[in-house]
Amino acid sequence: MSDSPDAPGPSAYRNVERHLLARWPETKLDPTLDRIAALCDLLGEPQHAYPVVHLTGTNGKTSTARMVDTLLSGLGLRTGRFTSPHVESMAERISVDGDRLTEERFVEVYREVAPYAEIIDKSGGHPVSFFEHITAMAFAVFADAPVDAAIVEVGMGGSWDATNVADASVAVVTPIGVDHESYLGDAPGDIAVEKAGIIKPGCFAVLAQQPVEAAEVLMRQAAEMGATIAREGLEFGVLRRKAGVGGQLVTFQGLGAT
Repeated sequence: MSDSPDAPGPSAYRNVERHLLARWPETKLDPTLDRIAALCDLLGEPQHAYPVVHLTGTNGKTSTARMVDTLLSGLGLRTGRFTSPHVESMAERISVDGDRLTEERFVEVYREVAPYAEIIDKSGGHPVSFFEHITAMAFAVFADAPVDAAIVEVGMGGSWDATNVADASVAVVTPIGVDHESYLGDAPGDIAVEKAGIIKPGCFAVLAQQPVEAAEVLMRQAAEMGATIAREGLEFGVLRRKAGVGGQLVTFQGLGAT
């Protein structure tokens, strides 16, 4: 049986997963955006085809991404969502309108992106990593859909994460704690320096309550970027919450509505 991602039939998806996993692992951080920027350039800059809600932090990123996705869908917007890691299937990282990609669509977009990744691989530098490749796939899917907005979760950190080739309209920082110490540092302030990199010029920065040293870093970055700031407990907050059918009912104050 062929292990080529071009092989027909149900084995194609598993072969694509194997080819992606054979690349540089997402658990290693290489501090450059050069490869993903070059790959996206070859793909026609799909990450700039729609507004992006970009999320970083230590805790609650995927849950927050899902809630933002649901809220935007409720407003009638077509959404794309990119989260990590996956639980069962690599295709679940990428969704459109709340539905994960089918295995067939995942294989299709892999085949569209792979030739361009190979061009970068052969350029003489470090080959495209697993996370860079799948990030480019997500951006391409969202542009092809097309979506009205993309909700994009960082893989690790912020500044040097492959997702940071997108320029966020909204940058969300969930609570920061100590994670990936060997790459990001072992103090909230140091970690915040890396995560603050998703706050871009003129964006709207939504900040969860943070340790003091992390909050200072985030506020400084937001001020330097001319970002509009919304802080949990100040500009917005949760007034009340109660159990509801299929979840919970939450009443917010701030951010333009109650």
